[in-house]
Amino acid sequence: MKKYLLGGAGLVFSTLALTIISWTPSSGPKTPSNVVLTKDSLYSLHVSNIYNGAHLAKTGLSTEVFEKALTGFYNLKNDGKISGDKQILTIADLDRNSTSKRLWIIDLAKDSLLLNTWVAHGERSGDDLATRFSDVNDSKESSLGFYVTAEVYIGKHGRSLRLDGMDAGYNMNARMRSIVVHGAPYVSQNTINQLGRLGRSHGCPAVAAELSDRVINTIEGKTVIFINGTKQPYASKYLDTQLAATSIIHPMDSISIVKDSTAIAHI
Repeated sequence: MKKYLLGGAGLVFSTLALTIISWTPSSGPKTPSNVVLTKDSLYSLHVSNIYNGAHLAKTGLSTEVFEKALTGFYNLKNDGKISGDKQILTIADLDRNSTSKRLWIIDLAKDSLLLNTWVAHGERSGDDLATRFSDVNDSKESSLGFYVTAEVYIGKHGRSLRLDGMDAGYNMNARMRSIVVHGAPYVSQNTINQLGRLGRSHGCPAVAAELSDRVINTIEGKTVIFINGTKQPYASKYLDTQLAATSIIHPMDSISIVKDSTAIAHI
């Protein structure tokens, strides 16, 4: 809570500064013009603050995908689905080609990007680009939506991390399908050089073999993974921005910024 209050204060001062800079005095009498930030706009500013603080734009992660993932994080936290201690958010954007580093692991407590790297999609989801998604057993396709990381185990791919799907109709069969995070030799620059794309999994978000322990150690313990894709319809109750905003912004919060350099904040 302290972090969010401090972040909110930072947003107030940042917005005030921009307002003051953009104001040009007129020769006539001053007529203050108020700009009121609603709960929605406060939430958008909060999202932007984290996005900019972690320098995500230069890595290719869009603000739209980040906001969806962050909204799901807050709503899953509200539902008690994830850890109260670890504020780690992982995003895989399967709208991007497999040759792109389309996996991001973000520390929300520090507004910091921990890792940006490759991630594989299912072999029947597409070649370089994933265009088909399924939650059906043996489909060998990736599944969209929100996941929560579960236990670590040793399997045929070595040390791996189980996932629990959170979205009915999209990824709830993750355990039955053995959709897990694991390392794979086909997630590498060498494979890209040979095939012009990454190798593909049976639906798992596989990562580079040399990074798998680092990835698993960072995201294990009930953290959120969001797998994005827009080539097929997807809907989730966890994408409710109003609910997410309520979890971090008090319903009575409002900010009024006056162009004569006066700011009134109710926090």
